[in-house]
Amino acid sequence: MLILPVPTPIVRSGDDLVSLFAASVALEDGDILAVSSKAAAAAEGAVIDLATLTASAEAKAWDDRLQRPHRNPAFRQAILNETHRLNGELKEGCPMAMLAEVRPDGLPEGTILSANAGLDLSNTPEGTAIGWPVDPVATARSIRIAFAERFGVQIGVLLTDSCCRPRRRGVTAIALTVSGFAPLMSEIGKPDLFGRPMQMTEEAVADQLATAANAVMGNAAQSIPAAVIRDHGIALTPFDGWVPGIEPEEDLFKGAL
Repeated sequence: MLILPVPTPIVRSGDDLVSLFAASVALEDGDILAVSSKAAAAAEGAVIDLATLTASAEAKAWDDRLQRPHRNPAFRQAILNETHRLNGELKEGCPMAMLAEVRPDGLPEGTILSANAGLDLSNTPEGTAIGWPVDPVATARSIRIAFAERFGVQIGVLLTDSCCRPRRRGVTAIALTVSGFAPLMSEIGKPDLFGRPMQMTEEAVADQLATAANAVMGNAAQSIPAAVIRDHGIALTPFDGWVPGIEPEEDLFKGAL
């Protein structure tokens, strides 16, 4: 499998991501294009100007009790607003961030646990915050269709976001939405090395690809908002949508932390 970085200039509101990507790397039939959700949001003009927000008492209370980043009640208000937009709720007990459990419109199953409801203060101009595109499913689909119509290539697309995992240091990445291939692959019923049928295993294909792509995209000043994944052996399909999750009551870690 090849993972090819797609460097671009800093992405700004109104930029044509497809043209930027095509100018950097020539895509081929069957490629999967991993795209930073923050870069897509920036191109779509979804940057939040924190100066336009008035911090509520709830936002100020969150700001008082969290350990970092520096004091920023307006950012806390942006997180409250985004959590509400994504049909979510905030979880108590996380001292480092406002941990949001969200269920975006169209998510077929489960929820997404995300620090600060997916919002970041990094890789966005001073005084602003950046999160996910307003409609991440439509964003992934539009990129895939644009490459087919303008360049004649059939590809898959996934939108990535960085994430943390329980008891593990450092960030990896997840796939928020996918267009053009199945995000999960069931191994249930297949034999293991000793012939016993697998009982529960599903391969998180889209998440695995998101983390592989993140290894070349980075999270700092690399200015590599996408990566091409090639020779992966994954079939393209008509799938368009959020990557399904699991319901909280079915979570392996429920009640253990």
